[in-house]
This record gives sequence, C-alpha cells and structure tokens, in this order.
Amino acid sequence: MAQTLLHACIRVQDLEATLKFYTQLFDFTLSRESRYPDHGFDLVYLTVPGSDFELELTYNYDHGPYTVGDGFSHLALGVDDLEAVHERCLASGYATTEMKGLPGKPPRYFFVTDPDGYRLEVMRNN
Repeated sequence: MAQTLLHACIRVQDLEATLKFYTQLFDFTLSRESRYPDHGFDLVYLTVPGSDFELELTYNYDHGPYTVGDGFSHLALGVDDLEAVHERCLASGYATTEMKGLPGKPPRYFFVTDPDGYRLEVMRNN
C-alpha cells in the first residue's frame, strides 16, 4: 500500500506574523491558500524547497490565542548551514535555544519558538 505524508496543521492567532516567521527566517514558500471569510477561517499551506510536505496554517478569525498543550512537542526542519540559521534566529528576537547535541555528541540542533508558541527543531542536514 503506497502512502504519503501530506501535511501537518497548526492553528495560528496572527496569520501575518506566522507567515513572516516561516518565510523570512526559513525558506518556506506559499504553496496554496484558501480563504473562507463567510465561514470565518483561512487555510494557508507552506512548503520548503525539495519537499511536497505542507505545513498548513489554519487561521480562525477572532479566535484569540491557542493553548499548545504538552502532548505535541515540535516540528523539525533540516538545514545545510545550522550556524547561520541559528544566528539569524537569535537576531530575530524569537525565543531561541543554544545549539545542542545528544549526550557525548557535537551540537547539531536548536529550538526556536514561533509566534503561536509552537517549537521548531532546526537540525543540521545529514
């Protein structure tokens, strides 16, 4: 049976701030969008180069902040130049951890938190 992982959905409070985070700090691009003003919500899909997997941003008008909870941990993104992306995240003002590694291993990842409180693990490719 052929299967494909298509997308992950996160609900966002401020669509423009979230779009800025993913498109300006990282190389996400808008792949498609559906606006439903009569029903009070928008769906915006982002992708990264070389992948068909989409990050779906669901914006429910007038909802207010969401509670991320403790069941969902994070999304992960692989990058070629971890140090440069880390510096860009630190300079951006978003909550960014120091680079980390598993016990006894060199640093190969860090976490940055998006405007809605979702954590993105940024990892060195390979």
